[in-house]
Amino acid sequence: MKKIKYSKKAVLLSAWALVAVFGLNGCGPQDAATTNAEKENSNSRTQSLNDDAATAAKPESIYLYQGQPLHSWNIFFRDAESSEMLKGAHGALPNAKVSVRASNKDGQEDALTFTWKDSWSAGLSLEGGDPLDLRGYVAEGVLSLDINVVELAKGGLSFKLQCGENCDRRVPFTEQAFAMMGEGWKNIRLPLRCFAHDDDNFSAVTLPFNLDVGGQGEISIANVAVVKNAQANASCPDYKTVSTTPGMLKEFWAREWWEPRHKEKLQRVQQGNVDLIMLGDSITHGWENEGKEVWEKYYAARSPLNIGFSGDRTENVLWRLQHGEVDGLSPKAVVLMIGTNNAGHRQENPEYIANGIEAIVSELRTRMPEAKVLLLAIFPREEDPDASLRVINDNTNSIIEKFADNQQVFFLDINHVFLDKDGKLSRDIMPDLLHPNENGYALWAEAMEPTLKQLMEE
Repeated sequence: MKKIKYSKKAVLLSAWALVAVFGLNGCGPQDAATTNAEKENSNSRTQSLNDDAATAAKPESIYLYQGQPLHSWNIFFRDAESSEMLKGAHGALPNAKVSVRASNKDGQEDALTFTWKDSWSAGLSLEGGDPLDLRGYVAEGVLSLDINVVELAKGGLSFKLQCGENCDRRVPFTEQAFAMMGEGWKNIRLPLRCFAHDDDNFSAVTLPFNLDVGGQGEISIANVAVVKNAQANASCPDYKTVSTTPGMLKEFWAREWWEPRHKEKLQRVQQGNVDLIMLGDSITHGWENEGKEVWEKYYAARSPLNIGFSGDRTENVLWRLQHGEVDGLSPKAVVLMIGTNNAGHRQENPEYIANGIEAIVSELRTRMPEAKVLLLAIFPREEDPDASLRVINDNTNSIIEKFADNQQVFFLDINHVFLDKDGKLSRDIMPDLLHPNENGYALWAEAMEPTLKQLMEE
C-alpha cells in the first residue's frame, strides 16, 4: 500500500480547523464553562493560521508589467479629459498631449515610454483585471520597477494605488525622480507600507500601479512588480505626521514661483508696520487677484500683509512661519484659514489636518503673543454637502473650533454665506467649487467684518 505523507504544517492546520469547529474537547460543542476570552483566542489563532496559509500560498513576486501586462489586465493612459487603453505598440490621446509607446531596455519592446506635455494631470496605469489580494505583501513588500527619467524639468510624478472604496493612496516622488533625470535606468523599490493606512484592506486592489504625472516630461518603465520580501531603496513621509512636519511646497507647478514669493514676503516683513495678517493657501492668495477690489475696500487702509500661498498644506505654512515670514511683527490680528489642500491633495484624516492647524496656531502664539488669532472654518468645497472632500473639511472644522480660547484665539464659521438652503455650493460664488470669485470674496469680507473689527479694537 502506498504511504501517504503529510506535512507538519498541514497537520497543524487541520488540527486547528477541528478545534475551531468542534471545540477544545475534540467532538461536540464546547463546554459551557469555556469563557468568551477563550473563544476569541481560539478564533484569533484560527484566523492567524488562515492568514499565514494564504500568505504562504502567494508567489514571491507578481509581475504587473514585464514586456506585457499581467494576465487579464491592460495598460491605460490618460489626461484630465480622456482615457484610452493601449492597443499595440503605440498610443496617443486625440489632443496629442499624452502618448505611450513600447521601447527597449534589456530586450525588444520590454519597456514602455510615457510622454506628456501641457497637462495638469495625466497618468499611465494598470487597470481592468480581477482585483489583486496583496495582504501578504504589504508588511515587508515593495513596489519594484526599473525607471529611466528622460525629462522632468517641468513635470511632477507620484505613484498611486487604489485598494477599494475611499482607499486612494498617493506617494509623491517628484524630488527623487528629478534627481534621477538623465541618469539612465534605475531600479526603485518603494515600500508597500507607503500606500497603507490604518484599517486599509488590501484584499481586493483594483489599481495596483499608476504613474500620476503633470506638467511635461518623459519617463520609461520596465519590470514593474509587487515583491513580497525585498529591501526597499526609497522612502516616503509618515502619513500620520506629514501635516505637522515643516516643509517647502515641492509641486512641479510651484517650482518657479513659490520660493521667490516667500523671499518677496520676507522683504515686506522687514519693513514692519503690519496690523493685519492674512495667512493661508490659494483662497487667501486670491485676495491679490479675484478679491483685489474687495481687499482695497476692506483692508488696504489697515496695514495688511497677505501671506497666502497657492497649494499650501499645513506643513508648508509651518515652514514659512519658521523661516521668517512673521519675524519681528506684532499685528493686531491674524486671520488663518488652511487645510483644504490637505483634504484635496491626499484625502487626509481630519484628525491629522487638525494637528497641523493646531501646530500653526501654536507657532503664531509663540512668535506674536500679542496678536489675536482669528481661525476660520475651512471653506466648503464641491457642490453637495455629502461630497467626500466637503465632509473631510467639515469634520476638521468640528475639531479645530475647540482650539479657540476666546482670549487670544477665536474661531469663526462663515460657511453658510456660500451655501444655499440645501447646503449646496454655487458656481456663481466659487466657479470651480473651491476658489471664490469677486462675489465670493465680498461675501467673505462682509461676514468676517464685525468679528475682525472687534479683534482689531476699531
